Amino acid sequence: MSIRHALLSLLAEGPKYGLRLREEFEARTGELWPLNVGQVYTTLQRLERDALIESDDDQEVERSSQKRYRLTQAGRYELMGWLHAPSGVNPPPRDELVIKVMVALKVPGVDVHEILQVHRRHLVENMQRYTTLKSQASPDDLGLALVVDAELFRLEAAFRWIEGAETRLRQSARRDGARQDPGPGAAGPDQAPSRPDVEVPR
Repeated sequence: MSIRHALLSLLAEGPKYGLRLREEFEARTGELWPLNVGQVYTTLQRLERDALIESDDDQEVERSSQKRYRLTQAGRYELMGWLHAPSGVNPPPRDELVIKVMVALKVPGVDVHEILQVHRRHLVENMQRYTTLKSQASPDDLGLALVVDAELFRLEAAFRWIEGAETRLRQSARRDGARQDPGPGAAGPDQAPSRPDVEVPR
């Protein structure tokens, strides 16, 4: 998520103070992506340095918290370029869960199935939490609905990856003739893992 471009988009609506920017960002994302004041003002300083925004004259306003920021023409071009640029064109991020499983495969005495089960339970809890948040949100809060849908899709993808990893581990164990104990709660060779009872947007 780009804090830089999120602030530019808020300023495209009109001039705003730093604290107002923080409040509006959190309100529009359902407070799922909290920002601290330091993040906001550090980003604003960099945007001003790059001439993408401008603020009230320093001689008129001594405290940065009282400055009102507004978008420059260069900032508008930057925002439009970012909005129209395809996302996900960079190399895939280093997924911590994938790295943990890859490392665990080589560590003696580590039950990889147990690691997957711990993460599976965590995913299910989060999916249920976001489903509850979605059901309690106002039908008119389109921004929050989009944020929650995106997170549910992301969690669903991680859950499916765990299912696939379990399948590959079982197949590998059968090929090697190993008899690995999948650990408590893990699916057996012929038993598919249960799916979370949550509402995933379709």
